[in-house]
Amino acid sequence: MILGCAGQTLSADEKAFYRDERPWGFILFARNCGEPQQIRDLVADLRDSVGRPDAPVLIDQEGGRVQRIRPPHVEAYPPAARLGEIYAADRGAGLRAAWLMSRLHAFDLTRLGITIDCLPVLDVLIEGATQAIGNRSYGSDPAMVTALGTAAAEGLKAGGMLPVMKHMPGHGRAMADSHHDLPVVHASRVELEAQDFAPFRALRSELMGMSAHILFTAIDAERPATTSPIVISEIIRGHIGFDGLLLSDDSSMNALKGTIGERAADILAGGCDIVLHCNGLMDEMKAVVERVPVLSGRSLERAKAVEAAFPTPDATSEDAARAEFRALIGGV
Repeated sequence: MILGCAGQTLSADEKAFYRDERPWGFILFARNCGEPQQIRDLVADLRDSVGRPDAPVLIDQEGGRVQRIRPPHVEAYPPAARLGEIYAADRGAGLRAAWLMSRLHAFDLTRLGITIDCLPVLDVLIEGATQAIGNRSYGSDPAMVTALGTAAAEGLKAGGMLPVMKHMPGHGRAMADSHHDLPVVHASRVELEAQDFAPFRALRSELMGMSAHILFTAIDAERPATTSPIVISEIIRGHIGFDGLLLSDDSSMNALKGTIGERAADILAGGCDIVLHCNGLMDEMKAVVERVPVLSGRSLERAKAVEAAFPTPDATSEDAARAEFRALIGGV
């Protein structure tokens, strides 16, 4: 499991809980992020609580409205759709901007101790879909989403971080916000393979992906992808060919039904490797750990592959990268 925490410092109860339950990693949200030294201290305390100085610490630092750490501590980055606009005008400039933005995220985050960014968003946007994705998507062309997503992932790795593709096998058709309701998608498998699944298939060699709380009626009319053995085995592991570590999207989102403990059990039964629980509420985290076993088997192998894969940062100049990025963003 990957767990959140309640605030900007850990309580004694949180430290004891994490020490006893030993989550594989942690995820930070805006509520956890104040000034830089506070974030560094929190990250260190999280790792200390589980006795693992390299325990993964994740964040959703996309740009636009999903940017957990904001000015004045880091600059305001544009949403993915802005990169899509640049790409549409000049493919090379768009790819460079996507790479640079991720490389700058890595500068920002690694100095705080954060090692994994939940990026790129590979959801191919369909007209009329919920704004839960909206401008978080690079756009509606699968080839463009693939190209920009690849550049974004490579930029993170160039900075010593690892990416998480989201939301597998595709959230771009959702007409409801999965934070509140279960989106139902009626597109045929042929349509889905041609559009929604294509970027994930192209990036299937990445080490981490995050599931979508989406019901695909053409594949499994009963269960959303996150808890569906059919979607995970036939589509994510099969058609897409992804054999990396599969995280659930947040188990506290209301697209999933049942108690928090039941959701955690269903996530693992469906085939995800890791249960993600984000809100830091102690009662809910306790319910999760009651249903989550120790990492083992293929899931443990995938987790160890992630732990062994953090790259050495390249020699990119931060000042030069920022100047080039700002010129690209402002020049189209």
